[in-house]
Amino acid sequence: MAADPDEPRYRPADLIDYAAALFAAARCDGDKPHAIAAGLVEADLLGHTTHGLQLAPGYLRELACGSMSARGEPEVVADRGAAVTWEGRRLPGVWLAGKAVDLAADRAVTHGLASVVIRRGHHIGCLAAFLRRATDRGLMVILASSDPAGASVAPFGGRRAVFTPDPLAVGIPTDGDPILIDMSASITTNGLTDRLRREGGRFPGMWALDAEGRPTDDPAALAADPPGTLLPTGGADHGHKGYGLALLIEALTQGLSGFGRADPPTGWGASVFVQAFDPAAFGGAAEFVRQTGWTAAACRDNPPVHGVDAVRLPGQRGLERKRLALAEGLVLHPGIMAALAPYAERLGAIPPDPLSGAGRRNPSRGVDV
Repeated sequence: MAADPDEPRYRPADLIDYAAALFAAARCDGDKPHAIAAGLVEADLLGHTTHGLQLAPGYLRELACGSMSARGEPEVVADRGAAVTWEGRRLPGVWLAGKAVDLAADRAVTHGLASVVIRRGHHIGCLAAFLRRATDRGLMVILASSDPAGASVAPFGGRRAVFTPDPLAVGIPTDGDPILIDMSASITTNGLTDRLRREGGRFPGMWALDAEGRPTDDPAALAADPPGTLLPTGGADHGHKGYGLALLIEALTQGLSGFGRADPPTGWGASVFVQAFDPAAFGGAAEFVRQTGWTAAACRDNPPVHGVDAVRLPGQRGLERKRLALAEGLVLHPGIMAALAPYAERLGAIPPDPLSGAGRRNPSRGVDV
């Protein structure tokens, strides 16, 4: 997990400042620039590099053409205390989702549990990046997202796309680090598919179908004419599991919000479901972490199979990666800073200088890492 000494490393706070300057120059108002920037950098810190700053150029393009709204607040469609619905108004999804998690957490403290759903928001980035907003308060949280305008995953047994990868994330407090589950109803994501296709890579297995329904490891099949599809989680063998999960996520995000695939598409965006739970309202906060802590320890202490060095909990590797990056600097996936450079020049933002060395003072920036 050590940073590659040949790759430039950046102080995460400097990357947040840089990205925030870009979004502020793109006319995002209020706390939106910093919230979007912090959410994207958090994804990179946790190792979700396809959903971190790699998304920033696309978001900036959407702001420039008006497909992402830069200013204003969501409209409250319904509010029953423990159940809230927002009209997202195409506002930045990373900002909207963060606000939704915070509101659900606040309301859960009052009601025991609370849900917030968002319709017509923009893309929300990496779901795992939002979870500690609740778990650091001792709350459990569930977050799901889908894009009604997109389709890249076929239902199990079919070969025409109906769903997006439909991610689902869960944050579970324990007596140590929280468990951070981030998965999707498809066997992989559109972000990784696009990256592999651009870089000439292949899937590590038969993760997709071509347009004729034949299994393939070629990500280019998704961009063919006609396009292929990603397989649901479980693949050709047990894909009914991912198919069922996709149906659940679509109902939570689109059904509950009242906007989805049955409506005319509005462009790259997201329907979102958030639910927070306060364990104190159930069996008690102390009893909750006693149970989750025991289970976490039982998993970590489990004897590993041949070829595995240790059993890890979901989110454990990401949190270890984040701690290292905060100490020694963050290495971005190749090409991300170059992709942002034209926007920086156009919008007048100054890119950060790389750090001069792990844990050493960078004379050009005067900071300790």
